[in-house]
Amino acid sequence: MSDLKKIIIDGREVEVPGAMTLIQACEVAGIEVPRFCYHERLSIAGNCRMCLVEVVGGPPKPAASCAMQVRDLRPGPEGQPPVVKTNSPMVKKAREGVMEFLLINHPLDCPICDQGGECDLQDQAMAYGLADTRYREPKRASEDLNLGPLVATTMTRCISCTRCVRFTTEVAGITQMGQTGRGEDSEITSYLNETLVSNLQGNIIDLCPVGALTSKPYAFTARPWELTKTETIDVMDALGSNIRVDTKGREVKRILPRNHDGVNEEWISDKTRFVWDGLRRQRLDTPYIRENGKLRKASWGEALAAAASAIKGAKKVAGLVGDLAPVEAAFALKQLVEGQGGAVECRTDGARLPIGNRSGYVGTAAIADIDTAKYILIIGSNPRDEAPVLNARIRKAWSKGANVALVGAGVDLTYDYVHMGTDRAALQALVDRDYDAVKDVPSVIIVGQGALNEADGAAVLAAVQAVVEKTNSKLMVLHTAAARVGAMDVGAVTEGGLAAAINGADVIYSLGADEVEIGAGATVIYQGSHGDRGAHRADIILPAAAYTEENGLFVNTEGRPQLAFRAGFAPGEAKENWAILRALSAEVGATQPWDSLAALRRALVDAVPHLAEIDEVPENAWKAEAADKLGSATFRNAVRDFYLTNPIARSSSLMAELSAMAAARTKAMAAE
Repeated sequence: MSDLKKIIIDGREVEVPGAMTLIQACEVAGIEVPRFCYHERLSIAGNCRMCLVEVVGGPPKPAASCAMQVRDLRPGPEGQPPVVKTNSPMVKKAREGVMEFLLINHPLDCPICDQGGECDLQDQAMAYGLADTRYREPKRASEDLNLGPLVATTMTRCISCTRCVRFTTEVAGITQMGQTGRGEDSEITSYLNETLVSNLQGNIIDLCPVGALTSKPYAFTARPWELTKTETIDVMDALGSNIRVDTKGREVKRILPRNHDGVNEEWISDKTRFVWDGLRRQRLDTPYIRENGKLRKASWGEALAAAASAIKGAKKVAGLVGDLAPVEAAFALKQLVEGQGGAVECRTDGARLPIGNRSGYVGTAAIADIDTAKYILIIGSNPRDEAPVLNARIRKAWSKGANVALVGAGVDLTYDYVHMGTDRAALQALVDRDYDAVKDVPSVIIVGQGALNEADGAAVLAAVQAVVEKTNSKLMVLHTAAARVGAMDVGAVTEGGLAAAINGADVIYSLGADEVEIGAGATVIYQGSHGDRGAHRADIILPAAAYTEENGLFVNTEGRPQLAFRAGFAPGEAKENWAILRALSAEVGATQPWDSLAALRRALVDAVPHLAEIDEVPENAWKAEAADKLGSATFRNAVRDFYLTNPIARSSSLMAELSAMAAARTKAMAAE
């Protein structure tokens, strides 16, 4: 790269792009520079002044390293590389002064502050501040804000770093927070005392470097040093966000994001972050058998014997893979049911995803391709509800100049788009257009499950693929179920879909398939974690672990296999999903050839080799589906209620409150 510049930082010479800021160059050199307002994913504010450094030969005062680029530095008198010092007496004195000013009005709340123990202000006051203050006057106070049921505010602690304002405006795409007033009257506030209307708002809790914004549901329940931290994968949508689950004893206390540039950057949705109270409510913790129309508790031996008896006596067995099942469980269920001559189906919403054509049910685009796209076409999807973090990524591309178009229901996506129409005719018009002028423009086409789960879903996919070929774009199939791609990969599908799988079945084995209405007549064996719709219909219930309670493999919407790890143990007598299926296979008389998860994974990888490539996105060979006649219906989005999409979310009292608030807002807007 021709724009590389040499720079000497604290005696270390590094070569970095000229567009880099000094604070980034210091990170490349492995030197820590304190900061409060600077965040690499937000615009530069330069208002905390904590990141001051000395530029040798520059002005006789320290410079803010977050706001000065390497290319702006002057070389030495004989052309030597510019010299920057981060630990000189000038810098030390400046940082002590800045810290003294920041602490002038900050209350001594550390013993009762939820941020205590993981607070940037605490850490940097210890490392870079003075031991005393000269300020003896009364401190100013600020009124706390009501931002809703998720974010607790103690605005007296606020140091006006404006990270929350920049995040809500730039990433979440809402304009409800800002800074008003001047001097000592300046404060961060929400305009007109509005609560935040965003499904990404919880991220401002992580961004706040002090205890001004904390988590309301987590407040005063644990201290950070009491928690056991487990790095795992989220299953609330199909994005596969990287998360950290913090547990205290057997209970999950909070869920935080982990950085992964290729998937979720460092954001997670509010459902991902706050759904943890649903993990301990309405849990299935013991097997049940239905007798005389009522469920009664049973032992594992009794329940497995009843299930095996039903399966062995059945003319046809059907297996349904739910939205939250790990790949290992889907694979084990497929082996069990197909071994009994039955059929397995994971497309429980009726999506017409093609069997065996990975470019048709996953696509060819990686999530990171959105960053460089100049044109993004969304078909039959509302990414703001289906994958909020992906929607923030589309917004980022839009803010850099990408053009966005939508075919489907007109909704607020937090960015401007060209609305091409709402029905199949609009899609057909796109197929018939001439794209010679834009063939070389990097573009991504995103098709949602709402476009594929209607009767003409296969024709819609073929039409979308035709547009992909004409525009030379990359295709992304945006899934809503975390388990779907992995289950498709292992072949948990039936020719003819859901109807073909369950028609005529006298035993239906439901692996957490709570989104399916099963009619009367069949015996239903339900294996799942929560007492939801599936358990209400079941004749035999086998209690299983939730996603935080077992190790599992999940494949996200771009086809990236990722490992989820156990953060705690399942309640009562509940067991891991694969172990239940292994035990049942022995009862049925078709014992599966593995006694451990490792052995099951070996068999899984032998059958589907690309599942061994953890955290890699395999390239999918392009195969276009045969064109068919499109229907005339309008596109409907797959997610009706963002907060209540799965059994864990429906068991959460907080998700129920948020859902009710969202419904009330919609009603109020309709009334206006």
